[in-house]
Amino acid sequence: MSLDHLTSRAAGKAIPITPVTAQQLKTWLKAQRKSVRKWVEGVGFDGKPGSHALVPGNDGAPGRVLVGVGGKPDIWSYGALPKALPRGTYRIDGKLAPDSATRAALGWALGGYAFARYKKQPAVARLVWPDGADRAAVEGAAAAIFLVRDLVNTPADDMGPAELAAAAEAVARAHDAKVKVTVGDKLLKDNYPLVHAVGRASARAPRLVDLRWGGRGPRITLVGKGVCFDSGGLDLKPAQGMLLMKKDMGGAAHVLALGQMIMAAELPVRLRVLIPAVENSVSGNAFHPLDVIRSRKGLTVEIGNTDAEGRLILCDALAEACTDEPDLIVDCATLTGAARVALGPDLPVMFSNHDGTADALLRCGLEEDDPLWRLPLHKPYRRMLDSKVADINNVSESSFAGAITAALFLDEFVDPAIPWVHIDMMAWNPSARPGRPEGGEAQGLRALYALIAEKAASAG
Repeated sequence: MSLDHLTSRAAGKAIPITPVTAQQLKTWLKAQRKSVRKWVEGVGFDGKPGSHALVPGNDGAPGRVLVGVGGKPDIWSYGALPKALPRGTYRIDGKLAPDSATRAALGWALGGYAFARYKKQPAVARLVWPDGADRAAVEGAAAAIFLVRDLVNTPADDMGPAELAAAAEAVARAHDAKVKVTVGDKLLKDNYPLVHAVGRASARAPRLVDLRWGGRGPRITLVGKGVCFDSGGLDLKPAQGMLLMKKDMGGAAHVLALGQMIMAAELPVRLRVLIPAVENSVSGNAFHPLDVIRSRKGLTVEIGNTDAEGRLILCDALAEACTDEPDLIVDCATLTGAARVALGPDLPVMFSNHDGTADALLRCGLEEDDPLWRLPLHKPYRRMLDSKVADINNVSESSFAGAITAALFLDEFVDPAIPWVHIDMMAWNPSARPGRPEGGEAQGLRALYALIAEKAASAG
């Protein structure tokens, strides 16, 4: 999706938007004529962040827009405006601080998003680029978020393993990155047995995408769960549980978009993106409950449940990620319902084996208004994954600590000397909010980018 709803058109013909806090509103109203005061009071505008009021001009046409903002630089207060305001061109009245201008532009950009692959969407209001806004940053972030939303929103029939790999190849071509795709039985030859096992039952062959870019700076490796549809396998999901499983490749969408942001900004890092892409289906050759499969790392895994497939494909990819001894590994996955039960749909769960990295990421999340919440890698719970016949089971028999035991499973395949972050996310908005329509959503993306940008800057 383009950013046509942000424009460089001269601001003189545009309708002004006046951002005010609840406290500033009283002062602003005192300076207005009586008719304006009565209008604003009559429509009930109180300056609450995210609220807005369209104030008519002398001719009855829209003369000004009031938008409520918070006391700090804000994104989402502007998110509703592109679709809520009458079509036309608008400009922010007065001069904003650069950070505020950038966030306002990003909020407007995200608020204009619509998934238009199958249905034409109406045009939205346009905003003149605010003075001082970092256009490159806004364009990079918006393009990455749109990529996540588009990939996650696309139905599984049009977003299988091959199509997900093609999306990665398109991003690679745009940034002169190298990409290798390992397909089907070649996964067994190249020792990705769990990726193959999960994906082999589908008519659409499993594959592993391996993208590389950059020749200097810290090594950053991103791993994304690419389950393009999850039926649950032989442990079949019920209809309601299967309904949203087109989004089960949301982790892959995130790492691909994060890689795009890194490459577009030309951060001085050596980037690697690994995406195991599969469809977890049912057929005569599907893997079974209680199968034992030897992983890429060499650990044997007992399959306690075929519906816990995401961690299986990730563990092979994480084992490969460690071979380069990167300075940071990040994996993103729509991994557990337990994480949603703990923190709800909006707040991704974060695990890490490195306190300094975890603290820095949490700080970046707060600064970027893109928060995450850390849960512990509580090692005593590792016993819940014990198996009598294999090195580890892919699930616990307990109903407790599901997000933690999933992270502990992945932890077995990561070199403890390498800083590692695991993000367990929903990648979906169950309901619409300003700038965040119902459907696929990027979560933690801007926080992760800020962390990696800091890491690149400190290394330089």
